[in-house]
Amino acid sequence: MTVGVALLAIFFSFIIGVVFGGMAAFLSRRIMFNRQIRIAERKAAKIMGDTREEAKKVLNEAREETSKIKAAADTEYRERRSEVQRQENRLLQKNETLDRKLEGVEQRERGMANKEKEIDSVRNQLVETKNKQLQQLELISGLSSSEAKEQLVEAMETEMRQETSRRLREWEIKLKEEADQKSQEILSRAIQRSASEIVVETTVSVVPLPSDDMKGRLIGREGRNIRALEQATGVDLIIDDTPEAVTLSSFDPVRREIARVALTKLILDGRIHPARIEEVVAKAKEEVDATIYSAGEQAAFQTGVHGLRPELIKLLGRLKYRTSYGQNNLVHSIETAFLSGMLASELKVNVDLAKRSGLLHDIGKAVDREVEGTHAAIGADLVKQWDKSTEVVQGVAEHHLETENTSLFGFIVSAADAISSARPGARRESLENYLKRMTALEDIANNFKGVDKSFAIQAGREIRILVKPEEVDDLGAMRLARDIVKKIEEGLEYPGQIRVTVLRETRAVEYAK
Repeated sequence: MTVGVALLAIFFSFIIGVVFGGMAAFLSRRIMFNRQIRIAERKAAKIMGDTREEAKKVLNEAREETSKIKAAADTEYRERRSEVQRQENRLLQKNETLDRKLEGVEQRERGMANKEKEIDSVRNQLVETKNKQLQQLELISGLSSSEAKEQLVEAMETEMRQETSRRLREWEIKLKEEADQKSQEILSRAIQRSASEIVVETTVSVVPLPSDDMKGRLIGREGRNIRALEQATGVDLIIDDTPEAVTLSSFDPVRREIARVALTKLILDGRIHPARIEEVVAKAKEEVDATIYSAGEQAAFQTGVHGLRPELIKLLGRLKYRTSYGQNNLVHSIETAFLSGMLASELKVNVDLAKRSGLLHDIGKAVDREVEGTHAAIGADLVKQWDKSTEVVQGVAEHHLETENTSLFGFIVSAADAISSARPGARRESLENYLKRMTALEDIANNFKGVDKSFAIQAGREIRILVKPEEVDDLGAMRLARDIVKKIEEGLEYPGQIRVTVLRETRAVEYAK
């Protein structure tokens, strides 16, 4: 019982201690809380005071900013209002101006309407006057208006044709001048690019002898050796007083070369009798034929012309023994081929065809003594048999401008042929004789009535004659050409042929004042 009371007392004591402890803790926390509240209140009061001052400052600044914005807005408002006022004033002024202009336009329209009425009346008067004048003109002229119009149109057409002819003539003269200048440039460049040697050959073959005693052996008993040699070769053996030399004469250079080779072999061999002569001449023919073919091949190779038929090569090689005024025809053909290629390159045409045409242009001279006709026509026929190129055939046939129409390759080969032949020293003709022949050719033409000027060109192969149009008409120009040809044939010696060209030109000149 006592223990229980003691435990109960202890329990109550504990509870009381706990209660008092809790109250003490509560009181202490309450005191601390109140203290914190007071501190917080003081801080809040301080913050509130600071906030009020800051708010006052912000408010003052806001009021000042608001005042500035309001002032700026008022200023802008006033400016915009004044601008609007000015625009309104301008619009009012424009409206007034437009009104005045509309009034002016209306007045002009009224004036134009009146003027149109006046113009209509004047037009009607003019029509009546024109009709009256037409009637009077028809009565005076005896022509109707349609007939007068036809005559007027015919007159205008005639005037237009004359003007067109004048313009065409001016263009022809201008184009001819430009073409002449261009052709001179092309020819000068081709001549400058070609620098070949000039070799003049003679047509007489002279065979040297070891001694004059050989002349008697060549003649033989009763002249049998010389007759056998002449019969085998077809040449004339001239044995005269020339010391240690004999001369071979023949119109055929190939025969003359065969005789020269055979005679040289006979002289070296020493055995000279008819049988030996025939044997040596046969061998000489074979050697000359081989030389001819080799010369043709070398010429084709030198000029770069490939694919020639053997027949053409052989004929080309025969030109080695053919000369024209001392100029070797094979050398001349090679030079013409080079010049033709240069001219073709300047004119931007086929160079190979131009070279082939230039190389073969005189091939007719290889057989012209055996076939009748000009060497250009003969050569064209030969080339046509073994070369299928029409351009080459045309170039060979037209290189002397003997045909009615001349192609481009004909002009190219003709120009190259003239350049090669006309070089100083290319042909055996003295300058004095050449100048005399040119002067005589021009003098013959100048002696005819109506001739204004004459020019010998192309080394004397052509003469161009300018006549006075008021003295010589078209038919007279044709008669004059025939008369000059007859006079040249009668009174002048010349190689080949000479082309006579008579030019008659009518010029119409007017002056604008």
